Amino acid sequence: MATKPTPKEPPKPRKQISCSSTADPDDAGRAFATLLISPEFAAYRVIDKAQPKHLAEGIDVPGMFAVLRDQAASANRGDLTHAEAMLMNQAAALQSLFVHLTERGMTQTQMPNLEGLMRLALRAQNQCRATLETLAAIKSPPLVYARQANVTSGPQQINNGTMGPSQGRETENEQSKLLDAGAASAAIPSHSTLEAVGKVDRAKVSRR
Repeated sequence: MATKPTPKEPPKPRKQISCSSTADPDDAGRAFATLLISPEFAAYRVIDKAQPKHLAEGIDVPGMFAVLRDQAASANRGDLTHAEAMLMNQAAALQSLFVHLTERGMTQTQMPNLEGLMRLALRAQNQCRATLETLAAIKSPPLVYARQANVTSGPQQINNGTMGPSQGRETENEQSKLLDAGAASAAIPSHSTLEAVGKVDRAKVSRR
């Protein structure tokens, strides 16, 4: 009688992270430090704590690291397909949260409860709007108009107060004319005799 083959158990998720296989303690320390501050390790820590226990236990850590690295590499190449899908899904989730909070708020009979739930609902609605605006900016980046500065390439020389050859000759000629005019005029002695002022004709005013 043939026996039924026992079903194979699915492979258990791996929890170990390969860091470094070198025997040099300095290289091993740097490799471990690089792993701790890597963006994929930070993302994994948050994802692991945010999931329910039964989902967190099923995470294959090396596989998660590989997926996160692939997504970062795609974004570095300019492929934002995953980012666009993530933003669209976040907007849908925020829309659902807005509807749920609004429905709960509308069933309240006490004003503080109604106000608190509606405030949370409007926050979710605002975050949904901001998410859609970010997605629209990624799909169609806004045009930026910048004024072009008129900058001349190459060294520039600025002469402050410096005259050209023609201006210098004109200035020398003007100075020579002034000096000649001063020499032709008669010199005035320093102690010249002052002459008496002549009689001034004044209007006769009758005295009363």
